[in-house]
Order: sequence, then structure tokens, then C-alpha cells
Amino acid sequence: MSMPFYVSPEQLIKDKADYARKGIARGRSVVVLQVVEGILFVAENPSRALHKVSEIYDRIGFAAVGKYNEFENLRVAGVRQADMRGYAYDRRDVTGRSLANAYAQALGTIFTEAAKPYEVELVVAEVGFEPAGDQMYRLTFDGSVADEHGFVAMGGSSESISAHLAANWTEEMPLADGLRLAIAALAHSSAPGGSGGEQTREIPLSHLEVALLQRDRPRRTFRRIGQEQLRELVDG
Repeated sequence: MSMPFYVSPEQLIKDKADYARKGIARGRSVVVLQVVEGILFVAENPSRALHKVSEIYDRIGFAAVGKYNEFENLRVAGVRQADMRGYAYDRRDVTGRSLANAYAQALGTIFTEAAKPYEVELVVAEVGFEPAGDQMYRLTFDGSVADEHGFVAMGGSSESISAHLAANWTEEMPLADGLRLAIAALAHSSAPGGSGGEQTREIPLSHLEVALLQRDRPRRTFRRIGQEQLRELVDG
């Protein structure tokens, strides 16, 4: 009779965490940062069909890195929860904090109970009517939540990108300056997939996915920035 294979809980959790981190590190990075006009999302994403950045509700946006099918499932679930809560109660009852808590519970349950954890990192951002009211929540694969201020970088090159943002980001930064900073931070990173050391590279504007939660809109604040406007902002 063969002996059953045993793995200690500590080793199992460590193996799951290492597996998820490696999967996330292979992806391209995303930057979310506060600007005067609202909350800006900039993702390195050459695909025109598969989005890393999306709208959740009136003043709430979503950004993710990792496995597309996994974070897309989470995005759709968040949209459904927001719609149901807004319909059953009031649109003002749908908040970034409540969605972040729901995502944290889902990711935590998947991490501890499923055989394979989700290989994703998320940001749930809610734009306020004033900059002081902005909220950004970063969620990791195990359900951990961090309340961020100013900027967030996710993905395989997040450490070098965060260092560049920390050295250059300022409060009350206008949209054009914030966009140029985000692009420079993404370019000032290690190679995709973690295959090389830190380097500065040129990212074509066509390989960027950019969106804004626009502060002065009363509803449906999320809007995508197309290539023509993107070029105007970068060159202007």
C-alpha cells in the first residue's frame, strides 16, 4: 500500500503564491495615477480587442494584469454586482470600496480553496468630485487589499516603474504631464517577462491602452483616449 503524498500547509501556500507571482511577472505592466482631471489608466497592451482597462460603474474603473480570462471573469462579476446594487438601492451606494471588498473575498477564497490560484493583480479606482475624494485599491492574487494614494503600478516591472513614478509624480499634475510620466515609467522598466535587467525602451503609442475617469462628468466618467488624442497629448 503506497503512502499518501503529504505537503504541509505552509509549503502549499508558498507554492501557490510563487506560481501566481510568476504568472503575473510574465505580463506587461499597467500604471494608474491621479491627475487634476481625474484618474488616468495607462497600460502597455498592443491588442485592440482585449482590454486591460475597463469601466465598472458611473465613477469606477478597473485595471488588471495577468491572465486575461481570469481577470475578465472578475470584471464581469464586478459589473453585475454594481448594476444589481445600483438598481436595488441607489447609484450612490455603488462604491469602489465595496467592490474592492467583494473582489478581495473572491480572490481570497480562490487562493485558499482552489487547486490553482488566479494569476491576476487588480486596481479598482473611484474618482471623486475633488482630488481628495479619489480612491484607489490594489488587490493581489491572494485577496490582499492596499489603499493607494497618488499612483499604482502593477505587473512584472512594477518595482522599477513605481520607483520612477515616486521620483517624478506630483499632486495637481495635469493630464498631459501625467500621461507622459506614465509612458516614461512604463518605458523605464525591465523587459516584458522579466527576461532582462532594467532598461529604457521606446513603446509605440499604438501599443498603449489609455483611459480616464473624468472628474467633471456627473455620470459615466470613464472614457477611452484614442490614438489621435493620445498623440496630441503626448506631443503637446
